[in-house]
Amino acid sequence: MLQLADMRLWSGRTDSEDGRAGERWHQRVSPLQLDNPPGIAILGFASDEGVRRNKGRIGAAKGPRILRLATANLPATFDLPLYDAGNVRVDREDLESAQALLGARINELLANGHFPLVLGGGHEIAFGSYQGIARWMRELHREKTLGIINFDAHLDLRIPSPKGSSGTPFYQIAEQCQINGRPFNYLCVGAADNANTPALYNRADELGAEVIRDREISSWNLDKIKQQIRDFTDKVDFVYLTVCLDVLPAAVMPAVSAPSGRGVPLELLEELLDTVLDSNKVCLADMAEFNPYFDIEDHGARTAARLVFQIANGAARSTRQE
Repeated sequence: MLQLADMRLWSGRTDSEDGRAGERWHQRVSPLQLDNPPGIAILGFASDEGVRRNKGRIGAAKGPRILRLATANLPATFDLPLYDAGNVRVDREDLESAQALLGARINELLANGHFPLVLGGGHEIAFGSYQGIARWMRELHREKTLGIINFDAHLDLRIPSPKGSSGTPFYQIAEQCQINGRPFNYLCVGAADNANTPALYNRADELGAEVIRDREISSWNLDKIKQQIRDFTDKVDFVYLTVCLDVLPAAVMPAVSAPSGRGVPLELLEELLDTVLDSNKVCLADMAEFNPYFDIEDHGARTAARLVFQIANGAARSTRQE
């Protein structure tokens, strides 16, 4: 079901003596209305169902609420309007209906010129996000191509058995691409060998997916990784950016279903995210797997909020250059 924005979550410090330059997100954000000018629209996907089906640690359904609280006090460093578009919530384990509703909502936001920034929820969010982008492109950009960049320790290419889960979204997307005669352009950055079976890597090869393993990502190899990402974004018209927070080391991001034994260091992840955002092709971004039940003194929430801040500012930069 669709839930209206709860504006009570948006509160924090106020530095009125500094004027507009001292404002924070909670002072700029407003509930989304139909006639609002284009801006960044924060949409929540309150779902545990995909993680439950994938036999993971549930709790991510609380993620959108806690992430709003964590981002409320961020400094307002861009002029683009900021909106809260409410939540899509899974009811009675009906994940498929919620994913379809998420897709419909995203399509509506994109069609109205907004940049959807979707906060999960498990990584089943990706199949809903894709449905929205696919419909938007089918209706308005039929001849354009889409690339998916997933920062994730997991390939999430499991075969639904029989239903989809947080481990199946990109296989489901590949199926939809095949049905609709569209290319499946998928790059997973940060995949961990100890978190993916040979069957999953074989499936990635069969589907033509590109994979950059976490052990390949280091400060002395960063320019090569950045160029791989640029090569990927150069060949598509739009980019769907999805960040699974378990791509980070467990010490930095404990608040996920499956904490990483190695992960991609935060300072390197930020540089790679900027490489994607600097392509000016990202039309939608989402963040998955934040589970506040396993956070430690809000460390994970603060780190996630930092990444939300980076993505929002990247979207604002891209809008200015259009």
